[in-house]
Amino acid sequence: MSVVGFDFGNESCIVAVARQRGIDVVLNDESKRETPAVVCFGDKQRFIGTAGAASIMMNPKNSISQMKRLIGKQFSDPELQQDLKSLPFVVTEGPDGYPLIHSRYLGEAKTFTPTQVLGMMFSNLKEIAQKNLNAAVVDCCIGIPVYFTDLQRRAVLDAATIAGLHPLHLLHETTATALAYGIYKTDLPENDQLNVAFVDIGHASMQVCIAGFKKGQLKVLAHSYDRSLGGRDFDEVLFHHFAAKFKEEYKIDVFQNARACLRLRAACEKLKKVLSANPEAPLNIECLMDEKDVRGFIKRDEFEQLSLPILERVKGPLEKALAEAGLTVDNIHMVELVGSGSRVLAINKILTEFFKKEPRRTMNASECVSRGCALQCAILSPTFKVREFQVNESFPFSISLSWKGSGPNAQDSGADTKQSALVFPKGNPIPSVKALTFYRPGTFSVDVQYDDVSGLQAPAKISTYTIGPFQSTKGEKAKVKVKVRLNLHGIVSVESATLLEEEEVEILVSKESSVENTKMETDEALPDAAAPPTSSDGDVNMQDDKATADDPVAENGIPETGDKPVQMDTDAKVEAPKKKVKKTNIPVTEVVYGAMGHVDVQKAVEKEFEMALQDRVMEETKDKKNAVEAYVYDMRNKLNEKYQEFVIAQEREEFIAKLQEVEDWLYEDGEDETKGVYVAKLEELKKQGDPIEQRYKETTERGSVVDQLAYCINSYREAVMSNDPKFDHIDISEKEKVLNECVEAENWLREKKQQQESLPKYATPVLLTADIRNKAEAVDRFCKPIMTKPKPKPKPTKPPATPPPQSDEEQQQPQENANGSTDENAGNNGNQVPTESTEPMETDNKAENTGSS
Repeated sequence: MSVVGFDFGNESCIVAVARQRGIDVVLNDESKRETPAVVCFGDKQRFIGTAGAASIMMNPKNSISQMKRLIGKQFSDPELQQDLKSLPFVVTEGPDGYPLIHSRYLGEAKTFTPTQVLGMMFSNLKEIAQKNLNAAVVDCCIGIPVYFTDLQRRAVLDAATIAGLHPLHLLHETTATALAYGIYKTDLPENDQLNVAFVDIGHASMQVCIAGFKKGQLKVLAHSYDRSLGGRDFDEVLFHHFAAKFKEEYKIDVFQNARACLRLRAACEKLKKVLSANPEAPLNIECLMDEKDVRGFIKRDEFEQLSLPILERVKGPLEKALAEAGLTVDNIHMVELVGSGSRVLAINKILTEFFKKEPRRTMNASECVSRGCALQCAILSPTFKVREFQVNESFPFSISLSWKGSGPNAQDSGADTKQSALVFPKGNPIPSVKALTFYRPGTFSVDVQYDDVSGLQAPAKISTYTIGPFQSTKGEKAKVKVKVRLNLHGIVSVESATLLEEEEVEILVSKESSVENTKMETDEALPDAAAPPTSSDGDVNMQDDKATADDPVAENGIPETGDKPVQMDTDAKVEAPKKKVKKTNIPVTEVVYGAMGHVDVQKAVEKEFEMALQDRVMEETKDKKNAVEAYVYDMRNKLNEKYQEFVIAQEREEFIAKLQEVEDWLYEDGEDETKGVYVAKLEELKKQGDPIEQRYKETTERGSVVDQLAYCINSYREAVMSNDPKFDHIDISEKEKVLNECVEAENWLREKKQQQESLPKYATPVLLTADIRNKAEAVDRFCKPIMTKPKPKPKPTKPPATPPPQSDEEQQQPQENANGSTDENAGNNGNQVPTESTEPMETDNKAENTGSS
């Protein structure tokens, strides 16, 4: 399972992966930690990330950036319209009221949705992670701004699906920062809460989060934000300042030239960073427009004065976050400042004045979100054991459900009134589930909508759910329990609908147990105490979805419990009427306004696969073209240097002419050819070049290979001729075979060396290194089994036979012989020579001795 965290920013993206030793930020193809969020469409392929950033100056109108500001927004959104003024590419309104991006791709005019372009960026980030991990990447966590609406969150999920990713969690960026901050803290209090304010000022937005930390957990107390207060706004201040200045001094209008705008914006961004460390900074751009070089100069005080309208907005989110958390400035123990746009010194001053304490920068301002996402992914992954740390997230919006209803016949009459109920108030925990009880005669619909859209600039209605068809068996209005879920991603949906019908059944129960059984049935059978009468369409009973909503009910209506019914005496049984609740699942149909349908997502997945294949083919084609070019330069240099002796003059001149011809072709007719043409051209050159390379290679390698064969021959010859006892067991005829093999190999080598030495270096060699290696292997294969033959094992010596038992008369015989006869042991003074001891067979001796006596 992959454990990856993605921080996709408005300007750049960062990928972090979890390893056994911790969290690492992954380097891209240019060995940089940040990857530009740019997708550039070319005539033959796409250029994404670092390649897209390199192409943006040459192809600004087809280079798509800042797609984070485009996804999930209607074209008429005032913020979107303001953003489009500074973007060099064309965006129009689509048929559904959402933006469409126009560009030229493969020589044709194409349109893409922002979700598709974001999916392309995710594909590039996925590829970066896969190259680093050497494994497939599917599961991940993605950081999103806290202000993302339901539609924007769904768009991020769709973009991830297009890229072949499966997000386990869409994590708020400030929450990811808080997680990365708190999980490494070992001094968090157990009882008292440590309140930390995280201020994240990114490229395009500002987010504030106040989190309370205790040992092993964090709780998000409040969120606030300004969607259009970021580093790029300070860049825009400098851009407009110098654009007006250059128009006055140099009579050039950069707004008339897209490339000039891009260059001036890039220069202003660098100028802003210089001013964060210096009181003044110059601006110099060569040939900005109309072949004119421009120069400018600005002091930090002047820059802050120009930025005053933006700086005045910084306090708003800070005050709002404190108010929502119910805290004062004195209750905030620490302030952490992060984000790529947080380097403006004036912001630091404002935060110091507001919180009455200096903001800290203990975290990496740009990488904290990606690290927090990777940590969250590791927590959710079964492959990593992470320190116990609980994250209590809160929802930044208020969500309500609305429905039609005014009377018992509301669905038949035309006069309907809308009623609604607040389901998830602002600050509701994520994830969460609520259950609502409706009384309806048949199919009905509910709308999920924002309860307050004053600061959202988004349509109030999110989605509509049609619940049904269903029919009550009693012909009256049925009780329907609707389960609404706020999932980990912060997306609200109607998860299920259940038809609850009460039925009376007669069950034989004992008098002693009837009271207890009735209590078990009450929760399911009796209607809710707060439920309205069935004649009211409008009222709804809402509750947190506890375990009681899913109590198991057997098919016969008896609750499933662990206790088995006890058989009682028949006289003790009575008939008691009881009620059971029959549960039936009702189909739920979803319509999300502005979201991609399942079919559209699948088409986008297929389109992305086609474009990725085209990119891969073009990359391989460029690699083959580069291979031809490299071969031409390399071979031409070698022919005039180290290959000079290995080719005759005429052949060298012809080959150099051929190389020059191919080089000219590469920059003319062969500038734009297919992969197969370049492969064929390289093979054609190698037919002439390979024999020359082979002759050079044989000459340089031959000496060491000959030495190896000579060493092999000499080693076996010395072993045969040596007097080492370890070879004594080898038969002389076998040794002669080894000796003959060595002599034959030596004669072969001598003959071939003489032939080779008589040839010039440019001639085809007769003594090849491959043949020498084969000869050495043959000698070793023949001689080794003989010279390593193991010694035969020594034959085991037989113990002397045990003499048979003797009688008493026979036992006295040796003494008589010892006194004067010719016994062979007589010379030993009558003493017997000791023999090897054997196991005595006492039982046999006793038996024979007994018999003889």
